[in-house]
Amino acid sequence: MKSKFVLVLLTISLGVNLFIFGRWLIFEQWFEATDEEKIVLSEMVQKTVESEDYKRLADSEDVIAINTDINKVKGGVFPYYFNVSVRTDKQTYLFSCSDEECSAMEEYGTTYSIYKDESPRLPFSE
Repeated sequence: MKSKFVLVLLTISLGVNLFIFGRWLIFEQWFEATDEEKIVLSEMVQKTVESEDYKRLADSEDVIAINTDINKVKGGVFPYYFNVSVRTDKQTYLFSCSDEECSAMEEYGTTYSIYKDESPRLPFSE
């Protein structure tokens, strides 16, 4: 009886540890920023707002939100797996570092924006 209890406890402990390690290995390691990477991303947002591409964009469209993203799976070296998304009422624009030192940010693509078909979500009261 005692050995069955220890075996069940060992099995549960092993399962929990495998789950935690698997979640880290599959998701967190590749898609969640560490504390140091969060600092880098926040500095990239500042550089994005100061960039000529952003200023041109802000003059022609209403900027709704700025979001950061990290994706180490897509390949490349530091800092090219960091992205800054600028959401407008028409489109979402993607910004990345222009060089390895990240001296400036440049627009490198666009993607669909939910605000093209929907109104902004703030204020929350309706």
